Amino acid sequence: MSTAETADLMVTAATLSKEELLRDYRLGWESRQASLAGRKEVFMGKAKFGIFGDGKEVPQLAMARAFRAGDWRSGYYRDQTFMLAIGELTLQQYFAQLYAHPDVEAEPSTAGRAMNGHFGTRLLDEDGQFKNLAESKNSSADISPTGGQMPRLVGLAYASKLYRQNPELHSMTQFSVNGNEVAFGTIGNASTSEGMFFEALNAAGVLQIPMLVSVWDDHYGISVPAEYQTTKQNISEILKGLQREGEGQEGFEIFVVKGWDYAALVDTYQRAAEVCRAQHVPVLIHVTEVTQPQGHSTSGSHERYKSKDRLSWEEEHDCLRKMREWLLSEGQALEEELDQIENEAKETVKQARVAAWEAFFNPIKQERTEVVALLNKLVTETGTEHQIHELVEPLAHNPAPIRADLVRTVRRVLRRVRTMRSNARRDLQNWLEQALAENADRYNSYLFSQSEEAALNIEEIKAEFAPNTPQVDGREVLQACFEANFRRDPRIFAIGEDVGRIGDVNQAFAGLQEKFGELRVTDTGIRECTIVGQGIGAAMRGLRPITEIQYLDYLLYAIQILSDDVASLQYRTKGGQKAPLIVRTRGHRLEGIWHSGSPIQMILGSIRGIHLCVPRDMTQAAGFYNTLLRADEPAIVIECLNGYRLKERIPQNVGEFTVPLGVPEVIREGEDLTIVTYGSMCRIVQDAAKQLEEVGISVEVIDVQTLLPFDIEQVISDSIRKTNRVLFADEDVPGGATAYMMQQVVDGQGAYQLLDSAPRCLSAQAHRPPYGSDGDYFSKPNAEDVFDIVYEMMQEADPKRFPAIY
Repeated sequence: MSTAETADLMVTAATLSKEELLRDYRLGWESRQASLAGRKEVFMGKAKFGIFGDGKEVPQLAMARAFRAGDWRSGYYRDQTFMLAIGELTLQQYFAQLYAHPDVEAEPSTAGRAMNGHFGTRLLDEDGQFKNLAESKNSSADISPTGGQMPRLVGLAYASKLYRQNPELHSMTQFSVNGNEVAFGTIGNASTSEGMFFEALNAAGVLQIPMLVSVWDDHYGISVPAEYQTTKQNISEILKGLQREGEGQEGFEIFVVKGWDYAALVDTYQRAAEVCRAQHVPVLIHVTEVTQPQGHSTSGSHERYKSKDRLSWEEEHDCLRKMREWLLSEGQALEEELDQIENEAKETVKQARVAAWEAFFNPIKQERTEVVALLNKLVTETGTEHQIHELVEPLAHNPAPIRADLVRTVRRVLRRVRTMRSNARRDLQNWLEQALAENADRYNSYLFSQSEEAALNIEEIKAEFAPNTPQVDGREVLQACFEANFRRDPRIFAIGEDVGRIGDVNQAFAGLQEKFGELRVTDTGIRECTIVGQGIGAAMRGLRPITEIQYLDYLLYAIQILSDDVASLQYRTKGGQKAPLIVRTRGHRLEGIWHSGSPIQMILGSIRGIHLCVPRDMTQAAGFYNTLLRADEPAIVIECLNGYRLKERIPQNVGEFTVPLGVPEVIREGEDLTIVTYGSMCRIVQDAAKQLEEVGISVEVIDVQTLLPFDIEQVISDSIRKTNRVLFADEDVPGGATAYMMQQVVDGQGAYQLLDSAPRCLSAQAHRPPYGSDGDYFSKPNAEDVFDIVYEMMQEADPKRFPAIY
């Protein structure tokens, strides 16, 4: 779309008809009444918590007028008016979310999984495939951490740049029309203090992408005023250095507009969006003098921390009050017309609220009726009225039961009649089984993809090697794998520090920028959080990013966004959105405190919803990339830092062979004891196994290959069934991933009953490894450590055969 074409589509407040103006006014008041009613619902106990968008109605109405099909939103929890205005939220859906209605039809944003104010559109069809996103108005799914929407916003805008500048993507009209889409971001003034905000703005300025950020500035962050938040108390003032010097120059366009000035807001958003859309220049709109009539949330009153003068000023500058004054002064409406709109808005919201509550609560009441009938039948058949009366009566007369009340009561009743036999008891047991299954779907489903492209559905293809294939550095296997995939799929691109010109610090991308261009293999600045964010947004728009974190230790910079955003995306939308992002990194053994990291416990505890691959060599890593680039789920692949120059053979089908997730590999067979490990420890353990063989101990070595998912076929239990002893070994801290593996096997697989000896763990020291080879030896498990602990386990079983060494 040319500049002229976008200009033709622009509107101004002066060109809007009376009907359009009054429609906006009506929407604004409906949104305000929804906020007021929502607060009351929380205080009445019908909802647990409320956070609302009152005071932001008018700027969001203006923003919605600049928002077009194909555009994207990455916002925060006060954007209800905008979502209503673009037609992607109804008032009934708004209240359904407040009540946590766990039905996708009733509450399409999150199916009741996120608190109110967390919006998102359903990007996927029932089969988990992307819809035509170029024809819809799109909102990525909100998260609560303030500022956390910013990294993803960079990626949503970056995708437009790729779609415009890469001719190989021009046919993908399901996702983009020549990159004409704008990514709209919203954030509160206080949250601009977050590092992610500044990092995202810098990244957008460097990349020159169509990212339009609105800052709703109401002067506070909960109770903390701007003087504690922002230098000069003015975010646009301190960001003036980003302002470009003229058209064609790099930088931002920055606009400042008052949040109660409807006409200026409409005009500003139209001009800002045109610059973004046509020129791919990022824009910041600082919306000042915004109010927050009900305070931050239902957790307290803003009268506790705002002065009387401030409260009076906010009442006078309420945006809807100011819009009313403007409509009257412009002759666009009469007083009685606006009064009627305001009264009708109140009634419209009431009807939506009642309808949402009935749709949420009536099915629960019906279930309660069914349960009480089953309980009464049980009483009749067994004569247990006195035993269960105190449980049945509170449920039968509870004015507002929830499903937990039903299930809790049934479980407790079944305890009390556990020795009785009756048809009614069996019926109650059947009800409970069905209820637990239904609630598992409501509240526990879609942690991972359920589509045909889920990683576990990708067919395994074995690596094939030609006779006498020469051995090469392991990095060359990866390089060949990446090149084959880049040729196969133009959607794939890689970004990261040093990935482009030099082909990453370990050379797995060496020469690929020259072959595929800078858009496909791209250097970035040092900004791990937004490198990942760049990948998240692009993946949500149908592309296949590989985002590199140079060293595993530096994943800490990005773990928050991986945990809060990517890992929960499928879950918090109940299968409505996905981001098949691959995070490529390297860790375990090298040199020193910040380049020998293996913080697997931290990762395991943070990223459920993301696959975690821990290959022992580059051939296995290549197989994982081949699998993941055909799947539709996010994953982290941790390559072994000390493996790039170890010799391997390149498979003939280097871009085609796949390694299945969740399937350990027995890399050495044995009879006496099973050692379970992964990554660089595989070589250490195999060395120890050879030493143990010299003293008559036969060790079976298992490489788990992936920690998430973990041994779905119970290969490890099968091994323990043979050896009856197990050692878990890795380079994490004590009680880290070794404890996780033990829990998965001993508890999860029930292998405790197969053991003749206590299961043991061998990990690194609690501190980070010091620099130097001696530091590595005395800080991380070595072959002698493995030997000694295995020998000790065997000595306990047969002390005569294995006398003490030390």
